[in-house]
Amino acid sequence: MNPADEILDIVDENDRVVGQSPRGEAYARGLRHRCVFIEARDADGRIFVHRRTPAKLVFPSRYDMFVGGVVGAGESYDDAALREAQEELGVPDLPRPTYLFKFLYDDGAGHSWWSAVYEVRCTTDVRPQPEEVAWHDFLTEDDLRARLDSWEWVPDGLAAHARLAAHRAAG
Repeated sequence: MNPADEILDIVDENDRVVGQSPRGEAYARGLRHRCVFIEARDADGRIFVHRRTPAKLVFPSRYDMFVGGVVGAGESYDDAALREAQEELGVPDLPRPTYLFKFLYDDGAGHSWWSAVYEVRCTTDVRPQPEEVAWHDFLTEDDLRARLDSWEWVPDGLAAHARLAAHRAAG
């Protein structure tokens, strides 16, 4: 199936389903939907970072410190997090990601989605999807911080990263 044809639940400002729409139409019309962000760490605690392929519908060729994507119509956040992490990392036996928190991402320019943030530990070799991931590596937190100002990152990932840091600091 073409990713633009995938059916998404359209949600309101309280994350209640108010309709459904193909992904391409939801993006084109700025319809609020649901997404998952999963911070994947290896056995040494390094963070999986990747550059998206040029063919991605949103934020092509940008870097991201999360794996994830949209939640399909009728799919739970938890199920979407596991599916997306397994697909993007290429690890079919990945443990279920741990839910941390949810926030409403809105850039004020027509991109708005409810964003559930998760974490997962990946202790086996990754085999990222070539359709999704153009480059990848596991970076230490210091290496990631050093690149935040020099690489072009997906804006929703930067927002989720900042909120995750605040969540962890709050304890």
